[in-house]
Amino acid sequence: MAARPEELIKPAERISGFGNDVWTMVNSAAAASSIQPIANLGQGFFGYNPPRFLIDAAQEALTKVDCNQYSPTRGRPRLKKALADTYSPLFGRVIDPVTEISITTGANEGMLSAIMAFVEPGEEVICFEPFFDQYIRNIHLASAIVKYVPFMPPSADGRVRIPASEWTLDMQQVRQAISPKTKMMIINTPHNPIGKVFSRGELLALGELCVQHSIIILSDEVYDRLSYVPFTRISTLSPEIEARTLTVGSVGKAFYATGWRVGHLIGPASLINHVSTAHTRICFATPGPQQEAAAVGYEEADSRGFWEESRMDMMSKMARFNAVWEELGLSYIDPQGGYFVLVNTSRVKIPASFAFPPEVEERSRDFKLSWFLIMELGVAAIPPADFYSPENAHLSEDYLRFAVCKNDDLLELAKQRLRGLKKYMDD
Repeated sequence: MAARPEELIKPAERISGFGNDVWTMVNSAAAASSIQPIANLGQGFFGYNPPRFLIDAAQEALTKVDCNQYSPTRGRPRLKKALADTYSPLFGRVIDPVTEISITTGANEGMLSAIMAFVEPGEEVICFEPFFDQYIRNIHLASAIVKYVPFMPPSADGRVRIPASEWTLDMQQVRQAISPKTKMMIINTPHNPIGKVFSRGELLALGELCVQHSIIILSDEVYDRLSYVPFTRISTLSPEIEARTLTVGSVGKAFYATGWRVGHLIGPASLINHVSTAHTRICFATPGPQQEAAAVGYEEADSRGFWEESRMDMMSKMARFNAVWEELGLSYIDPQGGYFVLVNTSRVKIPASFAFPPEVEERSRDFKLSWFLIMELGVAAIPPADFYSPENAHLSEDYLRFAVCKNDDLLELAKQRLRGLKKYMDD
């Protein structure tokens, strides 16, 4: 019998191990659940629109001929100037909008461009776990090697509310992960999914290691506007650290517009030049109307008080939603930034009679818990196992990640349904 085409055509090794991602599994389960509407606190997209002034700017941009044609590959000048004006005071220096900023098609494409620009096949990139899973896919697309260093999770010690700051790195493990092949280190602050904001001391220790070993720093700061404690940018700690740091930002995260796919990288011209070259070859240019509207957003956000309003609103959502864990007595990680909360569900006991489909039955406990919540309670959350290497995935088995960037009525529905966990909890 002749082989079928799919048996003859093999994918490249760099993607063959990806399989179905966690987002597909959770969203498919949510669609299949008999409990509708699902209180979907899984994927981190917003449940509400960008602010009105940004929507108005986008509608106006759609009427402009130049906005509807190819944008300059490195970004529209107006957006780059608005970003330079916004971030120069925060970086403590004047940022050149022409040479030190590159606009990308989402922050993720910006990170891929940075990795492709500098990391050769076989070179190594250090990631701290848990990590945003797309980091690993991007590194593998570059045929590079991931070196994992886990955060040390805190002990609950009977507490319900555990500060995110108690997740720590063992600096000796970080040093041991560095080799002559280490090319890049990815730092995420505020952190997804922990909600940790790295302290100045932690960032300085990591930055000095990178200077010592000539390692490029890719600092993912897409949640910088949602920091609830003092926020330090690693690029500001010393000229030597700044010289090797690329800072990643996101219009989507800043303005509730994740579907716009506009990101940006800020860094020395010597680094940005190569990132822009890679970006040109990956997707050439980022959509013009969204860039033009984003420029208006950055130009007007301060005068409208948008940044503080956004931060206070998310803090309020987080506090009201996390009250349900206090009611249930389930430990949760109180975030210092971002809009995710990790909850320890070790006290939740899934009935032995509950049937899982084969693709879930073979997965870790957190996947089973996620499936159970969707099917039994109508609440979707993300199992963090895919944010860990296989060796350390056991660290996540009792946790679920909930996204709080949703409408208040949806958060209240989720809280109401989550109270149903009581009958599945031990004493």
